Amino acid sequence: MLNRRASHNTLIYSVLVVGLWSQAFFAFSALPAWVDGHRVPSLAPMLERVMPAVVNISTRTKIQMREHPLMRDPVFRHFFQVPEQSRKRQSHSLGSGVIIDRKRGYVLTNNHVIDKADEIMVTLQDGRQLNASLVGTDPESDVAVIQIPAKGLIEIPIADSDGLRVGDFVVAIGNPFGLGQTVTSGIVSALGRSGLGIEGYEDFIQTDASINPGNSGGALVNLFGELIGINTAIIAPSGGNVGIGFAIPSNMAVRLKSSLIKHGEVKRGLLGVTVQDLTPELAQAFDIKVARGAVVSRIQADSPAETAGLEPGDVIVAINGRPVKNSGNIRNAVGLLQIGDRLELEVIHNGKSISRLAIIGEPKHEVYDGGAIHPTLSGVELGQTRKNQVEGVLIEKIDSGSYAWAAGLRVGDVIVVTNKYRVRSLDDLAKVARGQRSILLNVQRGREAFLVLLQ
Repeated sequence: MLNRRASHNTLIYSVLVVGLWSQAFFAFSALPAWVDGHRVPSLAPMLERVMPAVVNISTRTKIQMREHPLMRDPVFRHFFQVPEQSRKRQSHSLGSGVIIDRKRGYVLTNNHVIDKADEIMVTLQDGRQLNASLVGTDPESDVAVIQIPAKGLIEIPIADSDGLRVGDFVVAIGNPFGLGQTVTSGIVSALGRSGLGIEGYEDFIQTDASINPGNSGGALVNLFGELIGINTAIIAPSGGNVGIGFAIPSNMAVRLKSSLIKHGEVKRGLLGVTVQDLTPELAQAFDIKVARGAVVSRIQADSPAETAGLEPGDVIVAINGRPVKNSGNIRNAVGLLQIGDRLELEVIHNGKSISRLAIIGEPKHEVYDGGAIHPTLSGVELGQTRKNQVEGVLIEKIDSGSYAWAAGLRVGDVIVVTNKYRVRSLDDLAKVARGQRSILLNVQRGREAFLVLLQ
């Protein structure tokens, strides 16, 4: 009993020491540099080196205002003496960015910070305001690169984000609520977060360092002042910060940055598989003891997956050494690779664990008969979305005498949601629509979105 009580007291003492030390660590910046002749640890020296590389971004966007058709009738306007008014209004937004190349003036930020902006203004820590030009953007990963005049800039060193561990101390730097540069600190709460529905491709660092509106595009750094992530989003049920923030890993952002600078977009490749989550029922049917993975349900002909030897029924359990939890992991992994990249797959084939090597290939453009998906889509040819379009199912062709045409669908429309389910591919649309008497489509047309009910 004495030994147990002593161990218990020791445990309480250890917890108190750790707790007091952690509180003291985050209070260091408020303490004087010297106490009784002894140096006090502080984040200030590191921040003085890093903060000049973090910039504030403001944008201006002209938005076309919708008006009633009668307002375009000159007779109506004259009769009711309606004065001429501007049909456009300006929208402003604020965010942050990180200088990653001082010689060429490249700044890394989030796509949603500069999305559809007509003017982009960058403010440096020294007060200089510079006009920026858009280099490239990838809405699916929410990464963008802009460029400013390369004169007297300071760039941030970049760390290998794959070396991060849960519990590592981190510091977030940005421009919350337009207040100017602000620093918050915390730890890495989790790694590899995906399936949140925030972006199309997700592999987030989760942190409890406060990330607020305006922090987007700012830097998440380690205690050496090296960039480990780009602050992107928060979960805020009450509208404020609750200690759950997400950042795009630096390795992912830098990999995408290279493609954006070279091509102005991310040219994603093709593996050529359709997968679904491994369920306990499927695992039992395959007589395997694996609890998580993705089951290959279809292989596209002449695809890298077919060349690699994958077959329907194979269970992918790891990609490039990282465990696969579900089908979403496959989509994220492939979506973040470039054409020509190698993909090492650990697969359970006929109950045995084997390795397959696939080389990501050029995407193939498939056109599908809409009538085979749902009778109301007869006369419609469907495909995948193309450059600069939101991810979904694209209407390639449509018969002007078809029911879908009469319902309001047109060439170039993108189906993004069907019966309240997000659809990113033809397979997704087919799964949701098959066997349904009617389908409710959320359609994106340029900057406009609307609903179409087909029944």
